[in-house]
Amino acid sequence: MSDDWVCLFSGGKDSSWALYRALAEGLDVTRLLTVHPAGDSYMYHTPATHLTELVAESVGIDLVSVEPEDFDAGPAGDAAAGERGDAELEPMEAALREIAAEQGVDLAGVTAGAVESEFQTSRIEAMCDRLGVDLFAPLWQEDPEELATAMLDAGFEILIVQVAAYGLDESWLGRPLDREALADLRGLNEEYGVHLLGEGGEFETFVVDGPHMDRRVDLEYETVWEGDRGHVRVTDARLE
Repeated sequence: MSDDWVCLFSGGKDSSWALYRALAEGLDVTRLLTVHPAGDSYMYHTPATHLTELVAESVGIDLVSVEPEDFDAGPAGDAAAGERGDAELEPMEAALREIAAEQGVDLAGVTAGAVESEFQTSRIEAMCDRLGVDLFAPLWQEDPEELATAMLDAGFEILIVQVAAYGLDESWLGRPLDREALADLRGLNEEYGVHLLGEGGEFETFVVDGPHMDRRVDLEYETVWEGDRGHVRVTDARLE
């Protein structure tokens, strides 16, 4: 049996970079694992996760999809949020245990795209400890601007699919996260504290192309604006 790795994958830039780096390191990533929350979530990236099926086909790695109940991640105190975060992890851990139990699988570890969230990373680390596997988190505590530049230098094509921060208006929806956008984000960081990688939920992304993909994901969409936040509603998606 080979050492199998599972990539915790949303289709966003961070999990895509973790996958790209894992493959570059020679890790045998045999599955992508996507959790599709029915509503808001403390633990998971939520927009456009249904598109990971196309990315999996483009990358050539099998996809495992997990569709739990609505997490109902509304405002809460630290204790309640912690309990909710633990509960949200349970379906993913169960899926990983099922993968590890499959014949011919020797689960060695999982990849994660966490950058600064101790809330998420500490729980994923604890899950890996329970499973007895390693965690590969190549973005963890790296400089945000250096990470963004590395993604662009590698050839990632990144679209912004959701915004929820002062300074980010409807014009950002569907905008490529390129060098011009990164320069604008620097200004918004200085003026409003917007994180360069959207780590505080300021914006979410989807990677439509990269060096780890054989075919680009072509999207058709409309924008939905709700006064001070908005998202892209994908109306059609296909591999080019």
